[in-house]
Amino acid sequence: MSSFSLSADNPLFALYAVHATLLVFKMFLVVVLTARQRFAKKVFANPEDAKGRSAKVKLDDPDVERVRRAHLNDLENIPAFLFVSFLYVATNPNLALATTLFRAFTAARILHTFVYAVKPLPQPARGLAFFVGLGTTIYMAVQVLIHFW
Repeated sequence: MSSFSLSADNPLFALYAVHATLLVFKMFLVVVLTARQRFAKKVFANPEDAKGRSAKVKLDDPDVERVRRAHLNDLENIPAFLFVSFLYVATNPNLALATTLFRAFTAARILHTFVYAVKPLPQPARGLAFFVGLGTTIYMAVQVLIHFW
């Protein structure tokens, strides 16, 4: 059994580092999408943001709220993945399986944002993307429990 190493020499940790960073950037991109939607619709959540822009304060714009819900969904799912997948790397899993799981989660979260906030598609598109991500996280969490318990 090889030891767990937090270095670029460990391909599992390097895999984790790349996907974790991509997911963090993806979450920041949703922040930009929210701001873009607010500016396009000229609706802001705070009076000081609307002032001087001939904009209004509105907390229930459906287009802005759709992007915000996508962001909230990221905030509910990505941190859990980051934590569990880090522990999963410590179990020294098969590199090919870990690669598949990390790619699946990352692709699912990108697809989820796309079909929810960028180009809304009818269900089951968003649900499928959500459950692929959830499934990968649950699988890794179970593997961590089995390994360390």
